[in-house]
Formats: sequence, structure tokens, C-alpha cells
Amino acid sequence: MRGALAMLPLLLAVAADRPTAGVPAALGAMFAGINDRPGGRRSSVSRVGVPALAGAAGLLIGSLLPGIGPPGAAMVVLPVLLGVLGLLAGALSSTGPVASACGTQLLVAAVIGAGMPLPEPGGERALLFLAGAGWALLLRLVLPSRFLLPVPPSRRRTSGGPYRYDGEREAVASVYAAVAGLLRAAGGTRAPARRAALTAALDQAQDALSGPRLRRYASSAAERRLHAQYAAALPLAEAATALAWAGEPLPGRVAEGPLRLAHAVRTGSACGPLPAPVRSGAGLRALDDALLAAAEAFDHRPGQSLRTPRGRPGLVALLRRAFGPAGREYGCRVALCCGVSAAVALGLDHEHWYWMPATAVFLVKPDLGPLVSRVLSRAAGTVVGAAVFAGFFALVAGPLPAVAAVALCGALIPVATRHFAAQTAVVTVLVLSLVLLAGEPQAAWGRVVESLTACAIVLLVGHLPLPGQRGNRVRDAVDTAVAAAHRYLRHVLAHPQDGAGRGVLRRDAYRSLAVARSALDLSAAELPPVAGRTAEFEEVAGALERLVDTTTACAVHLHDRGAALLPSHAERIAEHLAALDAAHRASARSGVLV
Repeated sequence: MRGALAMLPLLLAVAADRPTAGVPAALGAMFAGINDRPGGRRSSVSRVGVPALAGAAGLLIGSLLPGIGPPGAAMVVLPVLLGVLGLLAGALSSTGPVASACGTQLLVAAVIGAGMPLPEPGGERALLFLAGAGWALLLRLVLPSRFLLPVPPSRRRTSGGPYRYDGEREAVASVYAAVAGLLRAAGGTRAPARRAALTAALDQAQDALSGPRLRRYASSAAERRLHAQYAAALPLAEAATALAWAGEPLPGRVAEGPLRLAHAVRTGSACGPLPAPVRSGAGLRALDDALLAAAEAFDHRPGQSLRTPRGRPGLVALLRRAFGPAGREYGCRVALCCGVSAAVALGLDHEHWYWMPATAVFLVKPDLGPLVSRVLSRAAGTVVGAAVFAGFFALVAGPLPAVAAVALCGALIPVATRHFAAQTAVVTVLVLSLVLLAGEPQAAWGRVVESLTACAIVLLVGHLPLPGQRGNRVRDAVDTAVAAAHRYLRHVLAHPQDGAGRGVLRRDAYRSLAVARSALDLSAAELPPVAGRTAEFEEVAGALERLVDTTTACAVHLHDRGAALLPSHAERIAEHLAALDAAHRASARSGVLV
């Protein structure tokens, strides 16, 4: 529903007999729908708004590129300029998910701005693009999700804060549910997967609470309550991780308390009395203490908001990462894909030459899945989308059916983003409809040919050996996780009673570990020329996971009544440190690490 309403500016432009003015607005709304993800409304401001600014800048830059250089030299100048822009955008994309969306949107919009023949000047196109994205973002912020989607009875709120915090509330509730899942899985084979699920839930809640006015000082009682509930979940997660690390099954009643807290978060009700575990060990005592603290946080209005424990890198750190080995490697591949595909399209004198480099930019993104998988998905999705478009417009004609097709595709984008092939099919129909509204002729099967050509280019460049080492993205992620794990361990051993500082470092360690594991899993799914360069990281990641979990167990024990570190814990830490060091040395010998 929200995606369809986001196309209202396009309908207004068509009604005003200016359909070309609606095309940039529809593009902005389309990108906003692609970048939006489930979560807090406030965090969507940066998740959607910042890439929209980058896209508007790209559209403006792209409209200026054809005028650079001597007349008639566009076939040479444009690919070079787009390649340089791709190098910068690719390097920026390597620094994080929002930066990845910014870099991609900047480059794709620049390609469209340079190639799509619209009568509006570049500045007006950029403003229209921002208007479309801003309208989609406004809908995201003000429309209540429960009016748009059915909500299960068990998750309906009976009281509590306003609907605009539904995403944050669900994210925090998922943390308590994940704690209960880990406690139930303790002592079984599913415990590692449940611990990873708890890390993912904590990461999502952290992101959901990190939007404007939800950082250091909350602006309402509902926000302060959510911050307090999230903060109360952190000691529970620590205790549950320590209990799962011990490897012993737990009574079923230990999971009832976190489940009741999850229900209380979702419904906005008081948690009531919680079943307390038997205080027979350091882990169970920590769990009981955390439950008592959570009950107090739920049943009493917090006096002030709590800071969400997440460090944000500064500008210098971001630039260092962008122009480090991982940024340079990815930037070179983006530059080659964009520049070569533009040169091929211009050399073949394709009327819609900009489709090929725009397709290549999307395909080269590593966060959309393994390279071969996303190339095949792109090819299949383009064929299906072109067939649907050709069949539909063989029966109807005119601007209103095109607007209806764009609105329907806008409504389908949030669902289609779950699979790259489905997203490609929906976006193909949407883009071809916008091309019609822009006054260009139908080119459904031309879109297929150019997309398949871009797929071949990306597949070749993605496996092309470049100077230096490969696997920089995985290496950087693992190195970051190793550094975070060592900071966490040193703090636990030096300051065992500093719960607040330990919590911040624990979150950083587990979050960095999850990023490293995700990068490693993605690399392992690639073809052997790529996967073989990072296979040695598997031992490093395994040793790192064991070290971080053991550190958490030691932290719970040391915090319990000021007890000393057990000899068995010290031996396990020494064993994991030695294994981590050996894995690092083995990777260095294989040429993966510098």
C-alpha cells in the first residue's frame, strides 16, 4: 500500500500533462522503496534519506557529464568519467550498508541522468528526485503499519506508546524472544544458531533505536521506555550466552521470564511477576539479577533516556576504510564494470545505452548475494519482467496504464526485495513503464539483450585478477572482529565489575563477529577463484567465536560476587587465543593475510 501511494507524484505529473517531470520523482520513490527495510521509523530517515540525497546529487552530476569534453567525444569521455565516478562510489560503498546504498544510488542516478533524454534541466531533475524520495519517506514515517498489514492477535498492542514506535517495539521484543530461544537451546546442537540469532536481534534493535532523536536523549516517555527496555535486555543476553556456553540443559521455566517480557514489550503492558530461576550458579544468578532489573525497568517509568551503546566511526576512519585495500579493490571492480559496460553500449549505438552500466552497477554489489547467483537471478528476472511488460502493453496503451503499472510495481517492491530475481522482475516492469512515460519507444526485449550483456561483463570483471591480494573485504571484517574481541577480553580481565563498559565492548565484539561471519559466508558461496582466496578464514572465525563466547562466560563469573577467574576458564581462554593465533599464521602462510 505504501509503495503504491509513493507513486502519487507521478500520477499528479501525468494529470498535469507533464509525465516526464514525474519520472525522476518515481525513480526517487522506487529507490526509497528498495532501500527501506523492516525496523524503526526513525532509523529509516538515515537508511532512506541519506541515499536519496546521494541519488539527487548523482542525477545532477549525470546531467552535466554529456557536456564535458569536445563535441562528438562522448563515446570516449563518458565511459572514462563514469569509471572515475564508479571508483569513488565503489570505495565509499565498502564502508557500511548505508554508504553502500549511497554509492550505488549516486552512480546509478548519474548514469540515468547522463543517458535518459528528459526535457527538464539537471537541477530540476534532482529536486524532483528528492521530492519523490521525500514523499515515500514521509509515508514511511506517518502511516501506521497496523492499518496496512494484518497483525497477529498475539502481537496486537492493548496499550502503550504511539504507533510510530511499532518498529522499535517489535525489534526490542525480538531480543527478549531470542534470549528465551537461546535458553531453551542450551545444552543442545541448536545453541550456536540461537546465539547467532540473538546477536542478529540485538543488532536490529540497536539499529532501530539509532535514528534521529533516538540516540543520546529520547524525546518522549515512550522512547525513554524503549531505551530502558533495550538496556535491560543486554544483561539478560549476557547471562543467556554464558549459560549456553556451559553446555548444560536448563529447566524450561528459565525461558518463561524473557518470553513474558517480550509479550509486555509488544503489548505495552506491565510484565507482572516473573518466574525466577534457581540461583545455583554464577550464570543463573546473573540471569535472575537481570530479570529483576528488567522487571523494575518495565514497571517503573525511567527518569532519563539511555544511550544506545554503539560506536560510530568518524569521517577520518570512514575515509581510511574507503581508500583501504577493500575499498580500492571494490572500487576498481565497480569502475571497470561501469566504464566497460558504458563503452560497449555506446559503441554499439544502443538507444538506451544507460541501461547496461546501470545494470552492471547493481550486479556488482556484493551485499546482494554471491556473484553467479545474482547474475543468474538478474537474467531470469529481466526476462520475466520484460515478458510481463510486453504482454500487458500489447493489450493496453496510454499514460494511465503505465502509471497503474508503476503504482503496482511500487506496491510490490517491499515484498520483491526478499529475492533478487523477483526484485529485478518488478523493477524491470517499473523502469520500462517510466521509459514509456518519458516519451521513448517500447524496448522490452532490448532491455533483455542489454541486461544479459551487462551480466556477462560483471561475471568477467568479478573474477578478473587485479594487482594485489583478493579477499580484502573478508580480511578487513575479520581483522576488525579480532581487534574488537581483544578489547573485550582485556576489559573483562582488567575491570570485571564495570558492567556498562563491558556491555558496550561486548556488543561491539559480537556485532563485528556477525559482520565477519556474514562476509565469510558470502565469499564461501562464490566460485572457487574467489572462494578459495578466503577459505582459510573459516578457522579464524571459528576460533574467534569460541574466544568471544568464553570471554562472556568469564565476565559473568568474574562479576558474580567478585570471584576470581577459574583455572578452567583461564585455560580455555589461553587455548582459544593460541588457536586464533595459529589460524592467523596459517592464513598468512597461504597468502590471504598480509
